[in-house]
Amino acid sequence: MKILLAIDGSSYTKQMLAYLVENKELFANAAQDYTVMTVIAPLPTRVNTALSKEVILKYYADESDKITEPVVKFLAMHDIRPTVVSKVGVPGQMIAQVAEEGKFRLVVMGSHGHGALGNLVMGSVATQVLANCKVPVLLVR
Repeated sequence: MKILLAIDGSSYTKQMLAYLVENKELFANAAQDYTVMTVIAPLPTRVNTALSKEVILKYYADESDKITEPVVKFLAMHDIRPTVVSKVGVPGQMIAQVAEEGKFRLVVMGSHGHGALGNLVMGSVATQVLANCKVPVLLVR
């Protein structure tokens, strides 16, 4: 089963990962195929016009690595070797799009991200994923 782990480096991502490894029996299928995905918000247009394409691409790669590297190391300690995907765009829409286009069977993500104060009941990215995604979503709080 293909499982998409949507991450942003927040404390809710850490809780989601802890839940995942503590409850491996829920996902105990030898054919699990995990993909870790992060979405970096696009830089403002003014920044894009002021900087070279190489500088912008390096920025996106560095920001992605800051989020994905600790997650990949943590999962490796629990014998999970995920594929890593990084995108630039609107996180909620991009997660839903990748989940559907990649034919994932499940999206697992934290219920909130870094902007949790703006939406106390459920994070705005989680809300967008639920609204736009036809793939089942497991939110971990």
